[in-house]
Amino acid sequence: MMCQNCGKNPATTHIKTIVNGTLTEYDLCSECARERGYTNFFKDMSFDFGNLLGGFIGTPTSRGTAVRCPKCGASFAEITESGKIGCAECYKVFHDRLMPTVHRIHGTAKHKGKVPGTSALRIVEPAGKIAVVEQSPIEKKRAELKAAIDAQNFEHAAELRDEIREMEKGEKDNG
Repeated sequence: MMCQNCGKNPATTHIKTIVNGTLTEYDLCSECARERGYTNFFKDMSFDFGNLLGGFIGTPTSRGTAVRCPKCGASFAEITESGKIGCAECYKVFHDRLMPTVHRIHGTAKHKGKVPGTSALRIVEPAGKIAVVEQSPIEKKRAELKAAIDAQNFEHAAELRDEIREMEKGEKDNG
């Protein structure tokens, strides 16, 4: 997918924002993301957490003796520098140090999943029946866009993307 801002570079950053209850998603290349102020969250945490705690306890640690994940070999310092978790085992090994950051970023440390695509909301009624809420025209277009991307019909996807932008622009002008 190409950057939705410059249209020249591959998108490497996916941004989701909710303003006044309206979800907006866009994909940016690293340069456009940096220009808009979206940087690597973990990069700012470049200090050695082990040395900080070691200073309080009285036994400073060094990177050479840092705890490493037994599966992928990543250390917590490497994770904070790259902003990427090495593997699923890292969540267990570095749980105490990762969870406060995950909680701060996502508002919770428990994964609740994601609503598939932009499908209609489902509300379970007391009788166990499912009531389907009607999709708005823009949600229908987004679902069609996702289907076009999944089918790798990128020309049609680009047309749909442009239509969605026009619809969003119309909503903002009317709202």
